Amino acid sequence: MNLERVDLNLLIYLDVLLREKNVTRAAEQLGVTQPAMSNILRRLRNLFNDPLLIRSSEGMTPTERALELQPRIRDALSDLSMILEPRTEFRPYTSNRVFRIMTSDYAEATLVPRLVKALRSEAPNVVLDFLTPSDVSYRDMEQGKVDLAINRFNEIPQSFHQVLVWRDSFSCLLNDKHPAAQHLNLKNYLDAQHIWVSKTGMGVGFGINPDKQAGLGWIDQALERIGQKRKISVFTRHYQMPAL
Repeated sequence: MNLERVDLNLLIYLDVLLREKNVTRAAEQLGVTQPAMSNILRRLRNLFNDPLLIRSSEGMTPTERALELQPRIRDALSDLSMILEPRTEFRPYTSNRVFRIMTSDYAEATLVPRLVKALRSEAPNVVLDFLTPSDVSYRDMEQGKVDLAINRFNEIPQSFHQVLVWRDSFSCLLNDKHPAAQHLNLKNYLDAQHIWVSKTGMGVGFGINPDKQAGLGWIDQALERIGQKRKISVFTRHYQMPAL
């Protein structure tokens, strides 16, 4: 395919069409008429030689090809947006910018006190707005609604930049009066009632990536490999809650 002959604006329309799964809503979002959006969808189908969206009882359903294209198009548009965005010099001391940061309460308690102390002297007018992982999606970050995410991620879009902040290890916390406190082994570990801290506060649900369901955690995956399963009686999104 000759890229010079392709209208790259079509990728913007395709991104919205796949997100909305509705021609009328996509047209309203992009400020075009419904017939114009239908014509754009026809051009996209010709371009990719695929129906892309198929009518079903639930509206319009993306094809396998469309689902394959969606994250790649989103990453490509994000890259182009960053390339075209004008660079402005950031002056911390005079800035009054609001930074929206997604992080868990554990990372917040660990990092924020030192961060706030540094801001008082270096950027006294900057405001920090902290959000929980369940409040934020990758799409929010791609659209600039969130500036920074501090958490553990199994995978992130290729267009995102990441840096390791610190390493940590697992610990097993229990009351000092718990029967297993004196001698913790696999049997009484499995017999105990467990609290699972997850991004959403649910065992299986939508976390920062709403297009993908979360599976078992690392501990439960390890137990599954040896044919074991623990008893989880409480699901929460707060790391501080088990200590209460």
